[in-house]
Amino acid sequence: MRVDVAPEAAKKMESSTNFDPSDNYTEKVKEKGVTIKTFQRYEDRDTIIDRIKHSDDLEDVLDEDVDFIIEKLATMEDTEAIDILNDALIYYDDDINFPRKTHERIRLLLQGEEAYGMGSAMYDLDLRLQATLMKYHSPYPEVRAVCSPIDDPTMQVETFRVYLIGCIWTGFAAFVNTMIYFRQPHFSLTSQVVQLLIYPSGVLYSKVIPNCRIGTRKYGFDLNPGPWTFKEQMLATIMANAGVSIMNAMYYTPTVRNEQFYGLTWVTYGYNVLIGFATQTFGLSVAGMLRRWVIYPSRAVWPTILPTLQLNRTLILPRKKSNVHGWTITGYKFFYVTMGCAFIYFFIPNYLFTALSLFNWMTWIAPQNKNLAIITGSRLGLGFNPISSFDWTVVNYSSPLIVPFYTVLNRYIGTIIGGVAVAIIYYTNYMYTGYMPINTASVYDRFGKAYNITRVQTNGRFDLQKYMNYSQPFMSAGHLLYSGATYAVATFGFVYVILNEWKAFKLAFIGVYRGIKERKSSNYEQYNDPISRHMRNYPEVPDWWYLIWLFVSLGLAIVAIRCFPTEVPIWVLIATFVITVAMIIPSMVMYASTGYLMTVYLLGTLLGGYWVPGSGIACIYTRMFGYSIDEQAESYVGDQKLGHYAKIPPRSVYRAQFAATVVQVFASAGGWQMLQDGVAGLCTYDQVSRFTCPFSHTLFSESVMIGLIGPKRTFDQLYPILKYAFLMGALFAVPCWYIRLKFPALRYWHPVIMLGGFSRYGTTYNLSYYTPGFYAAWVFNYYIRGRYVAWWAKYNYLLSSGLTAGVAFCGILIFVALQYKPKQLNWWGNSVSTAGLDSGQSTAILGIPEDRGYFGPDAGTWY
Repeated sequence: MRVDVAPEAAKKMESSTNFDPSDNYTEKVKEKGVTIKTFQRYEDRDTIIDRIKHSDDLEDVLDEDVDFIIEKLATMEDTEAIDILNDALIYYDDDINFPRKTHERIRLLLQGEEAYGMGSAMYDLDLRLQATLMKYHSPYPEVRAVCSPIDDPTMQVETFRVYLIGCIWTGFAAFVNTMIYFRQPHFSLTSQVVQLLIYPSGVLYSKVIPNCRIGTRKYGFDLNPGPWTFKEQMLATIMANAGVSIMNAMYYTPTVRNEQFYGLTWVTYGYNVLIGFATQTFGLSVAGMLRRWVIYPSRAVWPTILPTLQLNRTLILPRKKSNVHGWTITGYKFFYVTMGCAFIYFFIPNYLFTALSLFNWMTWIAPQNKNLAIITGSRLGLGFNPISSFDWTVVNYSSPLIVPFYTVLNRYIGTIIGGVAVAIIYYTNYMYTGYMPINTASVYDRFGKAYNITRVQTNGRFDLQKYMNYSQPFMSAGHLLYSGATYAVATFGFVYVILNEWKAFKLAFIGVYRGIKERKSSNYEQYNDPISRHMRNYPEVPDWWYLIWLFVSLGLAIVAIRCFPTEVPIWVLIATFVITVAMIIPSMVMYASTGYLMTVYLLGTLLGGYWVPGSGIACIYTRMFGYSIDEQAESYVGDQKLGHYAKIPPRSVYRAQFAATVVQVFASAGGWQMLQDGVAGLCTYDQVSRFTCPFSHTLFSESVMIGLIGPKRTFDQLYPILKYAFLMGALFAVPCWYIRLKFPALRYWHPVIMLGGFSRYGTTYNLSYYTPGFYAAWVFNYYIRGRYVAWWAKYNYLLSSGLTAGVAFCGILIFVALQYKPKQLNWWGNSVSTAGLDSGQSTAILGIPEDRGYFGPDAGTWY
């Protein structure tokens, strides 16, 4: 036989007639009783490796899984391979993440040897090689890069030291992250960062702490059962992933508690703990219900969790040194070099030369030019700036090295179009937007001042007469676009994802029906991918375990809203929960494949506005519970998928998530309390350490517009176009889905994500936060992944994790040492970016008419 692309190896194949019995691989194959074809002999192992190396969609397999693949290749018959590839072509045909090159190769292989055009030997090899990867590994390079095709069910997982170490670092990170979340730009101790603290702690514990049995043989545990294992590291990391972020209720606390917003002093540490448990367990209960849609299917790639898994594999598992496109540095060393460089460099944009962070260099040309600041400014303006930052915290806003390139591209295009739309709205003075800053979350009165809610309230409730004497609330051009886009995405995304992913929904509902009918059967039985086959070895978490937390969270929520003056009826809470759960399934399906979260929490805002009219507080609380289902379910489901990839028993993941949630609630509430007590001017735009709380301002604006003033006045009198955003979103989803279905060239056009780019305005964020991320995504997730997939598979996620970790550790050091109690470094590099009009939130293209003293309708003409 002669192999076209590897002549030397083909020559070796032709001259081979016998197996080498001294080789372990050959013996393994013989033991299985497999009939070996000519090119499967051990002497031809180099031929197989050479073919993989020359396959631009498979070369990443060479890094560590090649021996396993060769072993399984020897067992693959042609007829089985054809069946596997036929099924794969059907299942992955409309999967946007499925590698296009692999798809085309499979299609050609199924057309036969002549159509393939590579000779009989190469056709047979490629046919069975592709089928082997489908059956025993993953077709996605990003998953192969982080997930082993084998499992060791005997490896220790759920130990006492996992809970001890996991709880300590989860509590520490949740406390710190809560404090630094309200800073702009903010950084965080992500789970990738925390796992760097978990790893040495676990290793040190295993070497220092003596082992003894605590309790009885049946009901007890070993204090130190041996070396720190990969699965222990993963379970502790899952705890961190579940609990290191700021808890849901703390996002809303500044708006409810701080004087410049609603100023409700009954929101104390104890109340935050209560509402925290209610919202967090809401999310945990919903996560269990979503498993069949976004965990079990292999199409649910979850790109956002892959760096965490690869970093743990790099830290724990031994890796051989290999040459990948000329790079011989190990992943372990590469990560720490990257982290060290990022740690040192972050001192520059974050403290020594802060103008590099939001690099608004175009406004330096004419600092007092309004139009220049409005169009190119990074703080006040729209951010149309080709070189807008040298700060990884800004570059990483769009997760450019993690999510697929088409996600970044679609949303970036949407952001550009959205910026043009904002400029048109602003310069045409639509709905008086020209009298306000172009891109702010604040709500203004007709005098151009911040809207004073005390002037339209009596005893905390809306007063129509006061409202008529004072002013209507007006929103900026950016916030107007943000609101319309967010409403449109909710209905557009729901319809589009249902149409586009109907196969996955159908399979999931079949699983639900089967689970009810056959309670003892495993959900994994209906999935035949290699990970699901491994997971059949472990008992699943029964659905009623999650239902318990649903009722617990509901009880805590009722106490929180009825024993305190939140003004939220119980029936509103339950209705919000039911509607949001129905909407979140398509949202999670899309997030699992694209990394774009189609938020549905605004439904809670609208429901509160309609059902409890005149109450901004009720509107905030309905949104809070809607968001807990949205964001927290995403977090908990992501953890379960992480455990799925790492082949950790599901019940261990369940218990670890609950333990992390308990720690998170107390730590996060404490972090906010310390911040509130220790930071002067918290949540003001001119706060010296940039603790400006951008989300709190956005939330306050929405609660005024939708809650206090009410959706009827907002949609019928002020901004009637917004109520049509829901209708237009639902109507346009169908033709967009049909166009993309009929035109394969538009495979990577994702209208939901593109529309989501419009919603990046309306706060202090703008295009300048996403331009550098687009550049990074093109370089790494398009160019390098397309040409050097083995390099990308080995180093890309480690690069992202290293940069994020270095920035986080440096940011914590700077925050504690230099910014918590500010120590200013005054020089041109730290003042030039704020010296002009781009520095504040008071610049408008139009001035208030001097003859009237206000803009808009005359007093008393609205109701």
